[in-house]
Amino acid sequence: MAKPTLKAVLLSPQRPLGDRPLLVAGPSLGTSTLLWTDAATALGTDYDVVAWDLPGHGVSPAATEPFDVADLADAVVELVDSIAPGAAFHYAGVSLGGATGLQLGIKHGVRLKSLSVQCSGAKLGTPEGWLERAETVRTQGTPVMIQGSAQRWFAPGFMDREPARSSRLLHALRDADRFSYAYCCEALASFDVRGDLGSIRVPTQALAGAEDTVAPPSFAEEVAAGITAGGGTASAVTLGGVAHLAPFEAPGHVAELLRNLISWSESHGAAK
Repeated sequence: MAKPTLKAVLLSPQRPLGDRPLLVAGPSLGTSTLLWTDAATALGTDYDVVAWDLPGHGVSPAATEPFDVADLADAVVELVDSIAPGAAFHYAGVSLGGATGLQLGIKHGVRLKSLSVQCSGAKLGTPEGWLERAETVRTQGTPVMIQGSAQRWFAPGFMDREPARSSRLLHALRDADRFSYAYCCEALASFDVRGDLGSIRVPTQALAGAEDTVAPPSFAEEVAAGITAGGGTASAVTLGGVAHLAPFEAPGHVAELLRNLISWSESHGAAK
């Protein structure tokens, strides 16, 4: 296993970093920073929003060897240190990006101010399913995933209402490096932090889409329950009419929830 190299895109207005709280946003498998554009627009006045891409997706270089989700968390910290050395930050991630957030909370909690785990869980799918998908994409390429991903990503009717936006996100999947996508699948195959949730001490919000078949609301509830059982602070929220990409499908609602979480954690931290 090796820590991959991640690149990021600034989604808030160009200005010196440090005057506003830093929010780092993570992606779902097959997507890009486009996933966060609209939510970041709603948050960009008050927060510096930086979104990162998975290896071989968007602006991040392709991976050349396997990695696990803990390696992705290490790479996120290294990325933050490259733009704001040693800074504590708020983190929000979707699906694999959310799993990375849980690993950040477990392994790098001292760096986090708050954690939003969206459309994700402490374990996702089955090892067999992920390894089968990895092999399929290695041999046939990422376009083979477009039809199935469109069904999983979006709630019924979303693509009809937002054809241009949904098409642009599916193009990110088409353009992703097949081998890096496969490595991501293999990372998810080995991911299971259900026994480690109690070690997370950062204020956590677990968001789920009511229409999500990949990470249903029960997954968010499991995350919140595991953290609170260990003495941490966490809550679970279900968004109606949303499937697997909450900040893309409901950017305004997600931005509002993030604003509440960040504001609470900032004031709570200042009061300590």
